Amino acid sequence: MWEKLLEPLSYGFMQNALVIGILIGILCPIVGTYLIVQRMSLLGDVMAHSVLPGLAIAFYLRVNILIGAFVSGIISAFLIAWIRTQTRVKVDAAMALIFSSFFALGVMLITLLRNKLDLDSFLFGDILGATVEDVWRTAIITAIVLALIKLFYRVLLYYTFDPLGAQAIGLPTGFIYLGLMSAITLTIIASMQTVGVVLVVAMLIGPGITAYLLVKQLHHMMLLGAGIGAISSIVGLYISYYSNTPSGPAIVLVSFSLFILALMFSPSQGILTRPEIGSRSNKTLQSLRAIIKNSLRI
Repeated sequence: MWEKLLEPLSYGFMQNALVIGILIGILCPIVGTYLIVQRMSLLGDVMAHSVLPGLAIAFYLRVNILIGAFVSGIISAFLIAWIRTQTRVKVDAAMALIFSSFFALGVMLITLLRNKLDLDSFLFGDILGATVEDVWRTAIITAIVLALIKLFYRVLLYYTFDPLGAQAIGLPTGFIYLGLMSAITLTIIASMQTVGVVLVVAMLIGPGITAYLLVKQLHHMMLLGAGIGAISSIVGLYISYYSNTPSGPAIVLVSFSLFILALMFSPSQGILTRPEIGSRSNKTLQSLRAIIKNSLRI
């Protein structure tokens, strides 16, 4: 048993992958919690695909591709906010438009600029190819984002649950929105190498909604979601190591499996364990007994 657990740790690439996986497993659910509560979970997927034009341009100009990805993600967030506030277009339609347009622009730029950008790694991740530099970069991004969330937690909490009230009392809602979008973009950048942009939304949302089924308060949801995300990363990496399967999808499927367990057996919201299930079954039994008695009398 112990040999099975310790064997992957003897390889440097698995050590790097586990560290990055744990960091991303903690960071994604904490940031994604704000998207879940604001009912904007699709925004994570939009932002994940909107970084592609920035990646293509940065790769062509031979600058750090992470800078290009960050700028592209922030521009897409501004465009969504502008369309939502300046027109009658609903936010879901604006997100769908920006999502498809930016992704198409990125693919077009890669073709026109003749970039040799590894799209497979970008789309599906390559956590096993992570280097020590990647570990440090992910750790720095994680530390910065978590420190800012801790510092502005009360402001973000107020803005998340009552944006109109936050605006009414004079909070800079525009800057809060920009800060939240920056945190999401940085999280996506840190997660690209782990699970890729196609699956990053699953890590942003999956552990968070699993925690949502189990706890009620926002900070408890963040902490439990971070634990679920870290466990999903560790278990997924071990499964991929011993089954010779892709690591990113394995991590996401473990997270989804934990969600299904919570959906079935959550003490307060589980399909099989919620209190009203017992009362319904008792009513059903009483109805059956009444039917049997009436039939015997006849």
